[in-house]
Amino acid sequence: MHHATASLWGGPGQGPRQVTELMLAFILGSAIGLERELRGKSAGLRTQTLVATAAALLILVSKYGFDDVLRNGQVVLDPSRVAAQIVSGVGFLGAGLILTRRGTVRGLTTAAAVWETAAVGMAAGGGLALIAIVVTCLHFVVVFGYTELLRRMRHGDVRHVRFVVRYRDGRGALRQVIGAATTAGWLVHDLRYEGGGAVDTAVQAQMVLTGTGEPTQLVARLSEVDGVVGVDALNDEA
Repeated sequence: MHHATASLWGGPGQGPRQVTELMLAFILGSAIGLERELRGKSAGLRTQTLVATAAALLILVSKYGFDDVLRNGQVVLDPSRVAAQIVSGVGFLGAGLILTRRGTVRGLTTAAAVWETAAVGMAAGGGLALIAIVVTCLHFVVVFGYTELLRRMRHGDVRHVRFVVRYRDGRGALRQVIGAATTAGWLVHDLRYEGGGAVDTAVQAQMVLTGTGEPTQLVARLSEVDGVVGVDALNDEA
């Protein structure tokens, strides 16, 4: 009984090193997830942390979980097969994040971040702490440094933003919204109207506006239009 207990809790692959690798994956996944959460993106803190930790666990299982059957002349296993299955599985998760967006292709950055988090977790679980930390640092270089670089490269920091406006039909609210956006220096490039029925029925319109202003300021301005019940601004990247 004592031997069985020791094997259960203290066998190969269950020492301080493996616990440290799991915690590293947990911390790095949390860092990436916190960035997504603070920026209001989907697949935030909880999702990224779970993906990184689970990926690290699966790598550890592939490395140590079959140690009792790895004997010369007997069964020979390839632990890398588990890593390959993680990549495939996370790919389906990322595809789901993209397909849940209606109307436009969105969520590509979030899907890539989930895939990246899984890779960080796999590296941490595989004992490659240095490259796991380096990739996590590069993640922040991309999401913050590259975003600012792209803004500077655009002419006058011009951006395309999709606004979703919910308003009460029959009051001329949509006409006033377009007028307010134009007055604020934004140009309407696309407008999709989801028609309503009776007067005062809440309906919705999506419009792509181009401008150099701050979207949050325009959201506040459009929200003040009589008849508007809600305005959301969606960034180019999710």
